[in-house]
Amino acid sequence: MRGSKGPPKVVVALSGGVDSAVAAARLTEQDLDVIGMTLQLQTREEGEAIPSPEAIERARSVSRHLRMPFRLLNAQAPFKREVIDYFVSEYAAGRTPNPCVRCNRFVRFGLLMERAMALGADGLATGHYARIREIDGEYQLLRGKDARKDQSYFLHRLTQEQLGHTRFPLGRLSKEEVRRIASQHELPVAKQAESQDVCFLVEGDYREFLRRQAPDVMETGPIRDTSGRVLGEHQGLAGYTIGQRKGLGISASEPLYVLSIEPDQNTIIVGTADQLGRDRCLIHNLHYISGRIRREPYRAEAQIRYQARPTAVTVRPRPNERAEIHFDETQRDITPGQFLVLYDDEVVLGGGIICKSQNSML
Repeated sequence: MRGSKGPPKVVVALSGGVDSAVAAARLTEQDLDVIGMTLQLQTREEGEAIPSPEAIERARSVSRHLRMPFRLLNAQAPFKREVIDYFVSEYAAGRTPNPCVRCNRFVRFGLLMERAMALGADGLATGHYARIREIDGEYQLLRGKDARKDQSYFLHRLTQEQLGHTRFPLGRLSKEEVRRIASQHELPVAKQAESQDVCFLVEGDYREFLRRQAPDVMETGPIRDTSGRVLGEHQGLAGYTIGQRKGLGISASEPLYVLSIEPDQNTIIVGTADQLGRDRCLIHNLHYISGRIRREPYRAEAQIRYQARPTAVTVRPRPNERAEIHFDETQRDITPGQFLVLYDDEVVLGGGIICKSQNSML
C-alpha cells in the first residue's frame, strides 16, 4: 500500500457481524488510523432494509467499542443498478446469477473503495477470508487459510489496483480463531450468528423475492424431456437450476434432472443422469487478476460455483475474453450464469461467466 504522512489511514467495511468486527479490531491493534464504514444498500421504503437498523447499530457499537470513527455510506442507487437488477434479469434469461461477486466488484470494492480513497485512506479492509501476496510489484489473490470459509471465489474479479489498496485481516485465521479474538476484545458482536449469503433475500427465499420483483419470471410452463414430450408443469423458470432432481413434481421410471432452462419457450428440459454430464463449457467475460491475457492453452483448477470441489481443467483461450474449459472429470451441474473461477493451487488466476456447456463445441 502507498504510504502517507502520519499513521496510514484505513477504512474497514462493517456489516454488523463478527467477521468485519474482528477485522477492525486487528487493524486497531496496529499503528493505523481506522475508520468504520457501513454501506446502506436499501431502506425500508424500498422493501427490506439492507442492512437492518439492528445491523447498523451493531456496526456503530463496534466502532464505539474500538474508539474509531463511524460513517454510513448511501449505496442504494449502485446496489439497485448493479446487483438487484442484474439478479432479476439473469433469472429472467434462464441463467443462475451470483450477486455477491457482482456486489464485490461494483459496490464494495468499487463505490466503497472510491469513498475510502476520497477520505485520504491508503486502502480498504474487509472481513473476507482471503489473502493477498505481492511478488515483484504484482499482487496475487490467494485462498483463505481456512478452507471451510475461503471466500476467494467471490473476489476473483478484483484488479491489480484494487488489490493494491486492500487488506484482508482474517485471511490467515479460522472461524474458531475469529470467535476467540472477538471474545478476547469483548466485542459486542462476539456471539452474533452467521449472516445469510445473499443479503437482500429474506430468509434466503429468492423465489418469493422474484415473485415480488418480476412476476413474469415465475410464470408456470411445461417440463419436457429431450424428445419434446410434456411430463409436467414447472412453477417458474427461476425456481430451477441445472442438475436439479428434487422438486420437479414429475414421475418417471428413472430419476430425471434439469438439463436446460429455455426462457424463449418458458420450458424446462429434463433428462437422465447420463444425459446430464458435460466435460467442457464455454466462459465469457474472462478476467485475469494479473491483468495479463493468456493466449496459449494452460492447465489449472476450476471451481464452477462457490464451495464446489475444485477440479483439474485445460483452459483454451479464445478471442473476445472467452475460453473453452475442458474438464478432466465429467461435471453434472455446469450452470449458465455462474462464475467459473480458475486457480493455480492456492492462487486465484481469474475467472469468467459460464455461457453454455456441451460435449463438443466449435
